[in-house]
Amino acid sequence: MKKELAWPQIIDNLLIMVGSRNRSHLRRPTWIIVLLFIVFIFLIAAYMFPPDSPPSTCSFFSSQGCGTSTSISTSTIPTSTSSSKYDLPEPVFSRALREEELQSRIVVNEILKFYPVQTKIPKIAFLFLTPGSLPFEKLWHMFFQGHEGKFSIYVHASRVKPVHVSHYFADRDIHSEPVEWGRVSMVEAERRLLASALLDPDNEHFVLLSESCIPVRRFDFVYNYLLLTNVSFIDSYVDTGPHGNGRYIEHMLPEVEISDFRKGSQWFTMKRQHAVIIMADSLYFRKFKYHCRPNMEGNRNCYADEHYLPTFFTMLDPGGIANWSVTYVDWSERKWHPKSFRARDITYRLMKNIVYIDECPHYTSDAKKTVTITPCVLNGSKRSCYLFARKFYPETQDNLMKLFSNSTIF
Repeated sequence: MKKELAWPQIIDNLLIMVGSRNRSHLRRPTWIIVLLFIVFIFLIAAYMFPPDSPPSTCSFFSSQGCGTSTSISTSTIPTSTSSSKYDLPEPVFSRALREEELQSRIVVNEILKFYPVQTKIPKIAFLFLTPGSLPFEKLWHMFFQGHEGKFSIYVHASRVKPVHVSHYFADRDIHSEPVEWGRVSMVEAERRLLASALLDPDNEHFVLLSESCIPVRRFDFVYNYLLLTNVSFIDSYVDTGPHGNGRYIEHMLPEVEISDFRKGSQWFTMKRQHAVIIMADSLYFRKFKYHCRPNMEGNRNCYADEHYLPTFFTMLDPGGIANWSVTYVDWSERKWHPKSFRARDITYRLMKNIVYIDECPHYTSDAKKTVTITPCVLNGSKRSCYLFARKFYPETQDNLMKLFSNSTIF
């Protein structure tokens, strides 16, 4: 059998052949020399850059040539290019999304991925939704005093221009529109407050309060509680009864299915990203504007302020909300409105009880009158649930100020 020549030996033989031609050039035509030279170059290239090289190497035979490749293996592409503090799960949909839904989801996901610009001194925006003057303005003045630069105030007075007794509230009224209880105008007022507060880039957390709300913790506690957590305190739970899922109407399809429908307290606190998302949303807001209202088909009453945000965030960012409100309300009487507190009710014991509650009850409207309990857990630890409380009559202010100034429970 003929011994196979190695590539180096072949090249040496070619060099000898070329050399022989130089010595006897008269006996061979010139074109043979040119042909041998081309073969010589080709064989060197084949030896140095074999055609079976992996596609990731710089190959002579590669269609891309050498240098920067424009073809990247899909296995090297990260599943997410986000530098977000969120690890957003891949969404799973039970149906194909319409174009408008898909666009809405993309906007929400991009906002969630975005790192807000961290300010030197982040502020909490306190949004007061009130018909007129604030009866607890003196108490709130005591709460804010000494913490200038860490908060901002916005007042939406829907009926009467308020008269302010605290300089913290002076000139803090925003453009307001009439608000009717149970109507979508309540949600529109909330959005109006958020829009005004978002104009200040230092506002990183937003608290919605009514004229009957009071603080049950001191400012430093509230500030750290809200800014050192990465969630919005939006209440959201399932109520299968007539005042929960019984308010759902099929006109919300296909965007909102009954399995998505949630109920919760109107009184939220939320981080800046979520406030921006609300400003960006028109698709889901329209669904609640036209199909969650009093006197719907079948004599059903739906109240958008109780359902829009709980449903919206459960659908689009369920991991970003705490599923409880940090504003205490006593629904134990199971009436249309929560229990209201008068001056005689204001005691050290009452306030202490509110301050140290660490579970949030949800009263459902099913036939069994079920009460579901949500533990107030932050960063893996059980915490007190409430920073604010309602509903308090104006006559309670003096008693509350005495407790607030003398007691250590706050």
